[in-house]
Amino acid sequence: MTIQIRKGKRATEPQCLGSQRSLNSEDLLFPNQTGDSKAAVYFQLSNGRFRPPPAHRLIAHHIVDTIAPIFFRVSRTMWLPLRLTLLLLFLLLSPRALLRSGSAAVVSGEEEEFHEELLLKPLPDRKVLAHFHFHSIAPPSKSNGRHHHLFPKAISQLVQKFRVKEMELSFTQGRWNYERWGGFDPISSNNAKPPGVELWAVFDVPEDQVDAYWKNLTNSLSGLFCASINFLESSTMYSAPKWSFRITPGRLRYGTLPREAVCTENLTPWLKLLPCRDKAGLAALLDRPSIYKGFYHSQRLYLTSNASVPAETVSGISLEQTLTVVLQPNSPSSSSIHSGESNFQPSWSLSSIFGRKISGKCVLAQSSIVYLQLEKSIFSEQKDNMDNGPNSLASEGFAGGSGFEMSLDPDIVIEEENQSQHKGSSVLYGFWVEKYNESQPFDLGLKWKYPVFWSSRQAPLHASRFLMGSGNERGAIAILFKSANSADSSSGSRHVSDGCELQVDVFQVVPWYIKVYYHSLQIFVDDEAKPIGDFVHKIQVSPSKDKTSPGMMEMLLKLPCDVRSAALTLEFDKGFLHIDEYPPDANQGYDIPSAVISFPSFHSVMHLLSNDSIRKSPLLSRFQEKNRVQSYTEVLLVPLTTPDFSMPYNVITITCTVFALFFGSLLNVLRRRVGEEERYLKAGKKKGWLRVLLSRLLAKLRGKPMEEPDQPSSESAPLIGKKLVLKVILVAVLAVAWQFYST
Repeated sequence: MTIQIRKGKRATEPQCLGSQRSLNSEDLLFPNQTGDSKAAVYFQLSNGRFRPPPAHRLIAHHIVDTIAPIFFRVSRTMWLPLRLTLLLLFLLLSPRALLRSGSAAVVSGEEEEFHEELLLKPLPDRKVLAHFHFHSIAPPSKSNGRHHHLFPKAISQLVQKFRVKEMELSFTQGRWNYERWGGFDPISSNNAKPPGVELWAVFDVPEDQVDAYWKNLTNSLSGLFCASINFLESSTMYSAPKWSFRITPGRLRYGTLPREAVCTENLTPWLKLLPCRDKAGLAALLDRPSIYKGFYHSQRLYLTSNASVPAETVSGISLEQTLTVVLQPNSPSSSSIHSGESNFQPSWSLSSIFGRKISGKCVLAQSSIVYLQLEKSIFSEQKDNMDNGPNSLASEGFAGGSGFEMSLDPDIVIEEENQSQHKGSSVLYGFWVEKYNESQPFDLGLKWKYPVFWSSRQAPLHASRFLMGSGNERGAIAILFKSANSADSSSGSRHVSDGCELQVDVFQVVPWYIKVYYHSLQIFVDDEAKPIGDFVHKIQVSPSKDKTSPGMMEMLLKLPCDVRSAALTLEFDKGFLHIDEYPPDANQGYDIPSAVISFPSFHSVMHLLSNDSIRKSPLLSRFQEKNRVQSYTEVLLVPLTTPDFSMPYNVITITCTVFALFFGSLLNVLRRRVGEEERYLKAGKKKGWLRVLLSRLLAKLRGKPMEEPDQPSSESAPLIGKKLVLKVILVAVLAVAWQFYST
């Protein structure tokens, strides 16, 4: 093992290779004795991975550096003996702590790992799928509060504090197109998520404490990812599936926010969980404008913790961070050459779709691989086109006679094994990113030579959901299943004595203000109404409670394999909300979360030839796991009865106006002296306006004030007359009548 040290220099002094020298084990504990206290030490192993010194050496070094400078001012000659004395004293006083910290890493026998991978896949509708996969592993440890070198500390604290056994959180913008982009592969089954936020978690606590841990978890995730996940703490926003979503009864909670907007405020905290963030490695491609202008964007966080460990041991955690993006490449060259071919696949490269190149791998990653996945059906189409085409189409690229050309040579080629069906097979081209650097960046490009046509593999049934009815009182929810001709029903279906059966799981959650009548369930098979008992094998319903809990339905259907179409309908009434419960955009409508459709008999799995590269790749290992085929329906927008929010303003305005007129008139009447005003008016009328004008003019010429007529004392005049009393009573009666009829 070769260890090097590089001493930090001033900004004005250039660094050179002469400042590097080899070290022994003593230099790891004692830095150079040149008196330079600002020397920067960088430890680097020969294989390029960073490994800090052991914990007990770091603790001893920290204590020595803290106490020794106090004595260093006394005598510079006693520096080395003093450090040795303090080190021996610390080792004698606390041997147990050092042994415990040193034995924790030895007992575990494992280290934290980080892998980064990228999968690129052209889609049939002239788009490109980019799937980023980051995998972090923290092995079990016996040291409480250990320091993580690669694993994010925030996630570790989250798992330990809230006893999370399994959790998945996704932020999605857009909707996955199952008909064009496929619905049977591992990416569509595991990474295609509904719009907005989806969160589900399994807790390792008693069932009566799950709700309390769920509320605390949602608040912590809300602050960690700068999102409105804290709204899921309300009992009206989450449910507890029993068997249709995940087979973990009692300790599973599921919640969604269909209207949550996804932006860079959610992506930035997600990237901060990576060891290199977005500064190096594959994450450097994540340019914000390039990602958010795509047709589909979904960032996902999935973690599992090992609960089967001793009580004194901290459980190991596996964290998967995936980012799935569907982009439209801009290739002017392909459009100009093949302007007449509307289905011609555009040529693209990493720099054209992301605007950046890869300058190398993350130095903390054990592996950094880029895969290019192509369907095998493309090769068959290319072979037919080349046989019928001109001789100018020479065989270039990889796989003889292919009609595409890659800008780089792959380091490994992996083919999917042929199972019962050949149409779903694919080929993976792997590229090692660690071979590239800033002087020679990685920029994979794919160039098509002539039009190719293929289709992605579909799920057995394509599911869609819509609303029926009109008005603001009643309606119906319909779920429609259509057969996909490209799916092979015999591969995963179950044969019984009466024939072939296709199992379909339906999981649907509706808000409490959508009052569903589950007894109104109807089933139509091939456009004909059928008895429910013939096709519904199992059903569990949890009716909604006003302002307490949402409605939930779990259903297992058994349909014939040759079914062309099937439909489910449920009637509902629209409830009324309190004026304080309406959102600011109430006239837009209210969202019903997506329904989850899964097929227990069908599994999305890739059968790859086993080798060392596949076993070391977390992405390919994930693709080889058996996961049920799953899809999500559309989010429904239901309009509810919305009051006129301007009416309270109008009522308040009119009421205040009436009260102002009433009290103003009352005060005016009580404070006015009517008798004196009448006498002034009578005196002015008797005198005449001409005489008044002349008298004022003479008084001004003489310089004397005008003499007013004798005014009688106000004590003799009555303050309130009969007419005044009648007016006050009339105004009071009108005010009381208005208040009575307005309420």
